[in-house]
Amino acid sequence: MADINERITDIVGKKDVVLFMKGTPLFPQCGFSSRAVAILDHCGVAFEGVDVLQDMEIRQGIKAYSDWPTIPQLYVKGEFVGGSDIMMEMFEAGELQQLLDEKQVAKA
Repeated sequence: MADINERITDIVGKKDVVLFMKGTPLFPQCGFSSRAVAILDHCGVAFEGVDVLQDMEIRQGIKAYSDWPTIPQLYVKGEFVGGSDIMMEMFEAGELQQLLDEKQVAKA
């Protein structure tokens, strides 16, 4: 488990915004991942999509890493933010854009 945690730490540390998702940003494979991509696109930020369907170790490891049972999962500047429902709530309240601005996330 230590190896997968190191891999995940490396992934979330390389980009300002990382979305662990089912599918890719261009071809999401579930409605929740699609919604998460749409929210990030609307916020206008550059982000890295990690397709958990291509790597079972990442798919299971990310759930333990964040102590969050579902995918997608959003990380901003290495910190876990939440899944698609939390992203939607934060987006609707203006909190997600505020967080991205405060963390000085690069625009797309």
